[in-house]
Amino acid sequence: MTYVVTDACIRCKYMDCVEVCPVDCFYEGENMLVINPNECIDCGVCEPECPAEAILPDTESGLEKWLEVNATFSAQWPNLTRKGEQPADADEHKGEEGKYEKYFSPEPGQGD
Repeated sequence: MTYVVTDACIRCKYMDCVEVCPVDCFYEGENMLVINPNECIDCGVCEPECPAEAILPDTESGLEKWLEVNATFSAQWPNLTRKGEQPADADEHKGEEGKYEKYFSPEPGQGD
């Protein structure tokens, strides 16, 4: 099992999860984070830290798309091990529906 980041992270990107990850398995895109499923040790400490509730265990149904998104983009985006500045409008997008279709960007973030 691994944890995955879902579209609830898009445009929020709070990064509280990054601070608690013991194996540094988060990778940064332009407007969201992903978890490398091959590096995640299933400790679960990141899940309760996410204010957007964007991190879920891959055992929940319907997350196949997100497991693929996390695997694909963690191989392309830079590693992130420290909490950075969240977007200024993060709270405005928290809980918004359909964020993947509206806002997802395949562009990498800055990483560490």
